[in-house]
Amino acid sequence: MANVIDADICVIGAGSAGLSVAAGASQMGARVVLVEKGEMGGDCLNYGCVPSKALLAAGHAAHAGAVAPKYGVSLGSASYDPVAVHDHVKGVIAAIAPMDSVERFEGFGVTVIKAAARFSGPQEVMAGDTRITASRFVIATGSSPVAPLIEGLSETPYFTNETLFDNKDRIDHLLIIGGGPIGLEMAQAHRQLGIAVTVIDLGPILPKDDPDAVEVVRKSVLEDGVVLHEKVKVVRTDKTAQGVSVTIETKGAEKTITGSHLLVAAGRAANVKGLDLEKAGVDYDRAIKVDKRLRTSNRKIFAMGDVAGSYQFTHVAGYHAGVVIRNILFRLPAKVDYRAVPWGTYTDPELAHVLGATIVGKNAGELIHPWIIAIQNKLKIGAMATYIAPYPTLGEVNKRAAGSFYTEKLFSERTRRIVRFLLRFG
Repeated sequence: MANVIDADICVIGAGSAGLSVAAGASQMGARVVLVEKGEMGGDCLNYGCVPSKALLAAGHAAHAGAVAPKYGVSLGSASYDPVAVHDHVKGVIAAIAPMDSVERFEGFGVTVIKAAARFSGPQEVMAGDTRITASRFVIATGSSPVAPLIEGLSETPYFTNETLFDNKDRIDHLLIIGGGPIGLEMAQAHRQLGIAVTVIDLGPILPKDDPDAVEVVRKSVLEDGVVLHEKVKVVRTDKTAQGVSVTIETKGAEKTITGSHLLVAAGRAANVKGLDLEKAGVDYDRAIKVDKRLRTSNRKIFAMGDVAGSYQFTHVAGYHAGVVIRNILFRLPAKVDYRAVPWGTYTDPELAHVLGATIVGKNAGELIHPWIIAIQNKLKIGAMATYIAPYPTLGEVNKRAAGSFYTEKLFSERTRRIVRFLLRFG
């Protein structure tokens, strides 16, 4: 006989979005069941934001030593210890893991079940030998890396972001298929550690960002020594005696690039497989279909984060959690508003964007914050141009950028005439 649990809310997936809903709803008095078949913390903690930024920190530390002489400081040559770097990354994950642990969430009153979930009806889920019924269900199963259709890839050993951070072996030359944020961040992190890196992409790098800002990043990674092959076709991959090879086609000619290891960072797909969504009456194709309130075709079931097919960012998943909580707990018709969705690529320099504003430079991910507020709240450009900024700070660049909007009008011939006229009156 299966165990039976009746809850107010059943959350499937313990990533950023799922944990936020589970913790918030439970602390507000709801009976919550959280189902997770993998690691607590999901992609962000275990395979994404946390380990990638930890590895970037290691690369930046090595790079700081390399550029120190221009400041009149000599730190000696940096050495790359793959085991030590691995342990650093895993140490950062371990330090944060207690915040996402089973024990912490059980302390909130959440019932946590470590098993795969599958729907057995419109308001029923099976998780291992437990049957869960609930008033509302929330699907937050995230996404996984996609293996592109490339000849030979299935027979070629390669990393994805889910396996890269387990590596303890020395990498001599890392080939990366994919020039998006993950590919570029990992390219620069490894190159700054002293590893040869080649990036290969069907299109230009960072295709969703402003081309002028991307050019600044491109110049930087090239100066670091990363080799870029953009707008080329990947013909096939092969396992070789020395490691791996990737054959590309450019301008009608084929070229084979050899390396010791391969990272595939060519997109992600929503995790819908195995959920038996048909039994719950939930429509989906590549992702689960939701309305602006994040409700699925079964109005008792919500979907959020990557599995809902919108922006694949941890911060968007967290934003979704707030929308879902307002809908489920307070019965408010809260809707998603993507007017001011920001994103950042944490290369050196960083590149950050929100609708209407792009910053490329040191700490761009921090500097973009006031522009998010301005766009979200429909502020006029004058609000940014007239606030008092402490000097000297990086944040002052926001005020200066806003002020430049008025430069042409302020110093125009018309303004001069007005000033000269007014000065006649003493």
